[in-house]
Amino acid sequence: MNKEVEVRYLGVKDYKETWDYQEELFKKTLDLKIKNRREETNINTRNYFLFVEHPHVYTLGKSGDSENLLISEKELKEKNATFYKINRGGDITYHGPGQIVGYPILDLDNFFTDIHKYLRLLEEMVILTLAEYGLKAERSPGETGVWLDVGTPFARKICAMGVRASRWVTMHGFALNVNADLGYFDNIIPCGIKGKAVTSLNVELGKKEIDLVEVEEKLLKHFQNLFEAQLVKNN
Repeated sequence: MNKEVEVRYLGVKDYKETWDYQEELFKKTLDLKIKNRREETNINTRNYFLFVEHPHVYTLGKSGDSENLLISEKELKEKNATFYKINRGGDITYHGPGQIVGYPILDLDNFFTDIHKYLRLLEEMVILTLAEYGLKAERSPGETGVWLDVGTPFARKICAMGVRASRWVTMHGFALNVNADLGYFDNIIPCGIKGKAVTSLNVELGKKEIDLVEVEEKLLKHFQNLFEAQLVKNN
């Protein structure tokens, strides 16, 4: 079992380019697992954690409804936004500047083979990070992701999640609103859930901007503890 996780900081990167890059790492890991099984070898698979910030983009998961995108192709162009149907779980979401997007590409055979546990630990990583800023974040029953004021009329989502897994290898991940332009969420029904608001860390703290690097470091600290991982940083 290899619990080493290579952290890669991609900076601001186009969604499709990043998706292709994820697929490349994902396929390498899958191919090695298949080779190990076929040839009865035991070569360690590698694990990655990608951090990225995307230009404005909407993505629709394989179980999503395209009607949850509320604007036309022309309006997308006017807003300098793109739209992709992708192969993760979940419905529609938005990525853009000021949002921390994390893509763990892990071979869960190195950690635990339980997708439910995997998602709950990713949520816990975000919950513990937000607690460091004085926010009481939590899960909402039946709704993946991290929320504030669950069970009240003021419930609002601060972090969306959607993953894909094959042979216990994961891809896609989470999007945490830190300094996000929340106006872009008005163009969709986020995650296909009507009547629920979306928020961002800077809004909750009443600040113009929160240091993204500081938040990433806190996320990594909790990820490392929760997954009992050894992190190797690669800029």
